[in-house]
Amino acid sequence: MGRLSSSPPPPQSVELRRWTLSEAVHLRGLRASLHEELTGDVLGEGEALEEVPELVVLIATELATNALRHGIPPTIVRLLATEDCLILDVADHDLGSLPELTDAQPDGAGGRGLQLARALSLDVGWYATDRTKNIWASFPRTARLSGSRPS
Repeated sequence: MGRLSSSPPPPQSVELRRWTLSEAVHLRGLRASLHEELTGDVLGEGEALEEVPELVVLIATELATNALRHGIPPTIVRLLATEDCLILDVADHDLGSLPELTDAQPDGAGGRGLQLARALSLDVGWYATDRTKNIWASFPRTARLSGSRPS
């Protein structure tokens, strides 16, 4: 097992949207709402996502699942933006544990969220505030992923 690097997300980031989850049943709503925020479109049942929105939604789901399973609720998921990146910031209220990168585990054993984030995002890290432990991952911001809906 290894430690994840400790550093806050870029200070110039702006919060686009926030979700508060208290249990796993809220993950489906997070996925649908995050997709709509990223693309401006409602995700139809069984509909595939474009590459970057799909990665953002996948990592958000994985990190939020980890936080719900191993942290102290509520889990707070924030979508942040800089000029050229989108940043997922997932917080839980367990200040007593540090995020760890686990070695490969058998299917169904869990613990792959941070490994997926490291493999599929531009960068990943963590930081603590006086109330939360936050894990973040950054993604490229494309023209379609403006982070705001047209007026």
